Amino acid sequence: MSRDLNSVERDEIMADSREVMNIRQASQYLGVSPDTLYKYVGEQKIPAFKLGNRWRFKKSRLDQWMEEKSSQMEARSKKKSKAATAAGSP
Repeated sequence: MSRDLNSVERDEIMADSREVMNIRQASQYLGVSPDTLYKYVGEQKIPAFKLGNRWRFKKSRLDQWMEEKSSQMEARSKKKSKAATAAGSP
């Protein structure tokens, strides 16, 4: 059941270039396991939609979601460093 490197590379390129991805492509794109992605979908933590009975992911929405999450993390880090600085000042 091994796949050659070219097949894996082709899948990664397709995941990068396709606007609508299936669970496997989206999990590769995001760098998480399909099981983790199913968990996020079930908890409505990640933008997804069903086409028939299969989950689909729009690359542009995933990119937007990642950008929002990244911004939230940066804001939290800044708040923590400000709080630590204020707590340490005389």
